[in-house]
Amino acid sequence: MTAPDGGPNAPGGAGNTRGGGITASGAGTRRDEAAELAAALGDTRWQPPRVTPLDRRLAVDRDSVERGLASLVLTVIELLRQLMERQALRRVDLGDLTEEQVERIGTTLMALEEQMTGLREYFGLAAEDLNLDLGPLGPLLPTD
Repeated sequence: MTAPDGGPNAPGGAGNTRGGGITASGAGTRRDEAAELAAALGDTRWQPPRVTPLDRRLAVDRDSVERGLASLVLTVIELLRQLMERQALRRVDLGDLTEEQVERIGTTLMALEEQMTGLREYFGLAAEDLNLDLGPLGPLLPTD
């Protein structure tokens, strides 16, 4: 909002900062609001945070990205596999399935588990690597 009196919020005023902290008045000085606040509070120990380039904070090499993506995809597949297995067990317990359907479901679930084991080994992942910690909610996958 523009102040009609030419105050700090007026175009070109001292309080108008745009473009990463460079003042609009053209003075070219960076305004460090955190340092100003620390000085106003009398805290002489305050230091600006050390910022490192993004590539040093994140592992962005091809192998780690591939492994991370494989871990995420395999986690979703494992979650779905466990849900299907539990649903199949419920249906078997209810007697909704014929013997042939029970046999086919059992064979399919065992084959899927074997494939998951092979994929985990290929990407160098353990079964525990696929279980995400959801903090206060606990682990994503049941550990039974």
